[in-house]
Amino acid sequence: MLLASGLKAEDGVSDDEIRLGMVNAQSGPAAGLGQGMHAGAQAYFARVNAAGGVHGRKISLLLRDDSYEPVQTAEHTRQLIASGSVFALFGYVGTPTSRAAMPIALQAEVPYLFPFTGAEVLRRPVHEWVFNVRASYFDEAEVMVERMTGNLGLRKVALLMQDDSFGETVKSGLVGALQRRELTIHSEARVQRNSLDVAKAVAELKRSQPEAIFFVGTYKQLAAAIRQARVSGLKARFFTVSFVGTDHLIREAGLAGDGVYISQVVPSPYDRHLALIRQYQTDVPAADIGYASLEGYIDAAVFVAALREAGPQPTRKALIQALSFLRVDLGGFSVAFSPNDHQGSDAVFITRVEAGRPLPVDR
Repeated sequence: MLLASGLKAEDGVSDDEIRLGMVNAQSGPAAGLGQGMHAGAQAYFARVNAAGGVHGRKISLLLRDDSYEPVQTAEHTRQLIASGSVFALFGYVGTPTSRAAMPIALQAEVPYLFPFTGAEVLRRPVHEWVFNVRASYFDEAEVMVERMTGNLGLRKVALLMQDDSFGETVKSGLVGALQRRELTIHSEARVQRNSLDVAKAVAELKRSQPEAIFFVGTYKQLAAAIRQARVSGLKARFFTVSFVGTDHLIREAGLAGDGVYISQVVPSPYDRHLALIRQYQTDVPAADIGYASLEGYIDAAVFVAALREAGPQPTRKALIQALSFLRVDLGGFSVAFSPNDHQGSDAVFITRVEAGRPLPVDR
């Protein structure tokens, strides 16, 4: 396909369309996260496409399911890039999956945009082709440890973590936050990625009688761990980071999930005081409203803002240049990048599940 200028277009760009590749979990224990990201992004792109697109081009997503398994992520990513069918990679979900995909994107010089992970490997060092909207897991851990130790006075903090790079990344943030308060991890247990066999891990933690359990994993795993803890008589409070998938955790855990603290990297999807949320609730079907879809919606809005800045004949280099200096207020949530900082937001919010609802906690 040739552009009006007669120059050959970038991969994934035609006269009337720009295609993005999205590889994430559409099945398996983390499926709610991938499905939410896709629903939110699709809703925002539908709004933009209905108004004529960006510089006359509509935006479409080529979705592939990796089941939250890095081997599948890598294979789908290679295929999308080799096919020449995508302009950029967008909205991946997970740390181990991003670790598998990012080197492929970097080698091919394809933008790797806004993954659903707070891992440091995507942030330090700064990679020219990688941009993150959300705050890091280090940011989330710092806020949550302050809640645990400062506000609630809990000192015996145990760790229940997914035994992979995701778990290790968040553990590093937890260790640093505890050390700044002259504390260490009280006890630790691990579960395998995508496994719901948590009984042994919970039993290990019970022996140390922690006051708080900092959980790193998916919503199905945490729901299983909470139920096991209640059955075994372990009374520690549970804390977790945004990746858990708040809305799916609540549905999975039921009333047993009450009392769980969850850090968030986007505002409440139910807070209609924000113009962003009013527009989001208009565009996204009621069944898809939640934190994951709001993040996808925000990511899509940031991409569109950068694409407009990249000009009527978009190239990957022009998109990266536009992102490197982008500053945008989406109606109550601000995102700002610089050449030396490819993390657009440092915002972290705390919620506590009460009566099956994630209620904001005043910091």
